[in-house]
Amino acid sequence: MSFLEKLATQGIIKARQISEIVRQAKEKYNNDIDESLLSFGVDEQVLLKAKGEYYNIPIKVVDLDSISTNTLKYVPEDSVDHYKFCPIGLKEGVLEVGIIEPENIQAMDALQFISAKLNLPFQVFLISKSDFKSIYKKYKGISGEVDQALSDFDIGKKVSEKDGFEIESKNIQDNLNLEEEKKIVEEAPIIKIVGVIFRHATEGGASDIHIENTGEKVKVRFRVDGILHTSLFLPLNVYNGVVARIKILAQLRLDEKRKPQDGGFSAKLDGKKIDFRVSTFPTTYGEKVVMRILDSTRGVKKLEELSLSKRNLSLIQGAIKRPFGLILVTGPTGSGKTTTLYSMLNELDREKKNVVSLEDPIEYHIPNMSQSEVMPEIGYTFASGLRSILRQDPDIIMVGEIRDKETAELAIHAALTGHLVFATLHTNNATGVIPRLIDMGIDPYLIAPTLRLAIAQRLAREVCPSSLKEVPINESTQAMIDSQFSDLPSDFKEEIESLEKMYEIVPSSECPSGTRGRVAIFEMFEMNEKIEKIILVNPVETEIYKIARDQGMITMREDAILKGLKGQIPIQEAFGF
Repeated sequence: MSFLEKLATQGIIKARQISEIVRQAKEKYNNDIDESLLSFGVDEQVLLKAKGEYYNIPIKVVDLDSISTNTLKYVPEDSVDHYKFCPIGLKEGVLEVGIIEPENIQAMDALQFISAKLNLPFQVFLISKSDFKSIYKKYKGISGEVDQALSDFDIGKKVSEKDGFEIESKNIQDNLNLEEEKKIVEEAPIIKIVGVIFRHATEGGASDIHIENTGEKVKVRFRVDGILHTSLFLPLNVYNGVVARIKILAQLRLDEKRKPQDGGFSAKLDGKKIDFRVSTFPTTYGEKVVMRILDSTRGVKKLEELSLSKRNLSLIQGAIKRPFGLILVTGPTGSGKTTTLYSMLNELDREKKNVVSLEDPIEYHIPNMSQSEVMPEIGYTFASGLRSILRQDPDIIMVGEIRDKETAELAIHAALTGHLVFATLHTNNATGVIPRLIDMGIDPYLIAPTLRLAIAQRLAREVCPSSLKEVPINESTQAMIDSQFSDLPSDFKEEIESLEKMYEIVPSSECPSGTRGRVAIFEMFEMNEKIEKIILVNPVETEIYKIARDQGMITMREDAILKGLKGQIPIQEAFGF
């Protein structure tokens, strides 16, 4: 018995209507029987129930509000469009999938492939076509909004500035090409495209936006949790307008495309102030634009929120209580150094102390602290700014980065003369701080009495609590732990020896990837008499490491392994440090 005949026996349709329903489905609805039935007045929920009974598949009425963007990430948009199935939830480790074509064998094969790739079992539910369409609209997101703006661009439609961000800084340099500026402003859909990119990047928790002309199309990527994801492709005909719009906002020269430029601007999204640092870079097919997103509303973290081990937290708390000395934080760009510095500064008594900073740029504003942004283009550098700070009767000084000998000498001098100095430096690890300062021309006898604490750090992806599955430590992992920590003095092995379990990551409805956000991985040592002696006699990394290790220093790789075993970061990622 066919499905239409079954409906006729149930009295949902009349038997004489079957041939007309089939004819109309073929002529009007591309052989879609469901659409034809609906046009004959069959209620959609009645139809859904009847299909579920006929095909022996459970049905589900979808709560659209319960389907988050994270849920949609389980199945790519192109698969949803082609195979007509979509994710509708994750329950007890099982991916729930809604289908509208039960007889589509290719769709089932594709679903099996996706399930194997995700390492997730799935359960199929029959859903209504209207629910499927509503879910598919959720997929459109950024691409749908941009497609609409591109349509507006093609027909020359005027779009209000409110379709983008509310920009706080709109001053445009006097030397801009007025004709080019006028042309861009008139192409208002460009404003909307840029605004949509900004909004989706910030709502998606991106730290950076990359816009790049590949020669065939314009690729837009967002960096989320340290990994770049392609979020959008734009046609080439809007590339110049998009770049020019961003350059206008950042107060960069439109007519300068041969050399890099740096700038920035602030904008408001849903009442929150967002700062954008903009960098342009000339490439084969035009300027590449990279924007760092700084959400000042997130505030400064407390030291206890930085995932520091007990030993490392104690070292930092002891160092910042000292009346003078130098505290250095090292790591590559984007490793969270500034966040750590702000957290330390936030612990200080800024009411009774004069705390002054030199930054490039100011990322967060801290109460009761005088923050200043360097401007090398007018000669206001870290070195010249530091000289001026020393005439401001400071107690505590933060230097955004020590880049040259002059700045290093001034920072050392300030630490020697009774100031507590915080600064960043670029080295691969904590023990590399001392050789780096010597390479910059600082005499070893000046480093020994001034350096209080050296910190190195990187960032790793943080595991969502809902994605943790406890498992016993296997033999290979235990062997790796024993080997890694073999040279650590026994007095410091208590935390390691007490570990009896580890965690696997399983996707959840809250976190399809199993991770969200990032957490810092640390390595640090404090100055003592033995290290002072080595600095004066043989200041090489291997010798400094031996003494720091005897003090109980945990390397970044070991800190990552411990965090991996405790379920804070993916254990596989820990092995890469």
